[in-house]
Amino acid sequence: MILIPAIDIKSGRCVRLRQGKMDEETVFGDDPLAIAERWIEQGAERLHIVDLDGAIEGRPINAKIIRDIAGSFPNIPIQVGGGIRSKNVVEAYLNAGVQFVVIGTRAVNEPSFVSDLCSEFLGHIIVGLDAREGKIATDGWSSLSSHNVVDTALKFERDGVVAIIYTDIERDGMLSGLNVEGTAYLADSLQTPVIASGGIRDLADIASLLKIADSGVYAAITGRAIYEGTLDFSEANKLVSSKQQLISNGSC
Repeated sequence: MILIPAIDIKSGRCVRLRQGKMDEETVFGDDPLAIAERWIEQGAERLHIVDLDGAIEGRPINAKIIRDIAGSFPNIPIQVGGGIRSKNVVEAYLNAGVQFVVIGTRAVNEPSFVSDLCSEFLGHIIVGLDAREGKIATDGWSSLSSHNVVDTALKFERDGVVAIIYTDIERDGMLSGLNVEGTAYLADSLQTPVIASGGIRDLADIASLLKIADSGVYAAITGRAIYEGTLDFSEANKLVSSKQQLISNGSC
């Protein structure tokens, strides 16, 4: 398992929201590129970047900033979400050096869009499933659908997505602890790797995640915790690395 720092961009700044509410933001920096450099220096192996304005507008708004980050750190895989609702946008991000694009709203509203993208950009498509009480939310989390998380994930697995990001909206940005049970249930239901997101607070949450890593949880995205300091990113990376070392040595 790896830890992935989140960089959420709104109006050109690095922010975090509470439960995805655009009017409940905390600004953590005016320079997302500098924020990216900070996490990479602390050992980040991948970055998760979200264009929050794009998620609401349905088109890229902060694409230039994201391109600048990808161009500055070509050896760090970057996954980008927010406002990616056309093939042209996907292609533009991949051509700019982004390794993975995260499809959310259009994936749920138009599943064939994902299958078409997987056919053309195999190995680069991730679907983000953001849920509340087991139902998927769309349009920057402003709308709640009737779609079940597991059934929807299984459909995208058949299409060939490289991973599923599962976010519990009620926990996102709340530092209330990850939905370990829901994440493990989804991972156990799939062959596709699951990336956990939403609610990580401290090392105890990382330890809980490591216990279910063998169920198919490939990574965990962490945001507010590393910005507010309830989780030391470097220390968390050490914990994950030590667990991985034990596994590779056959000690657990």
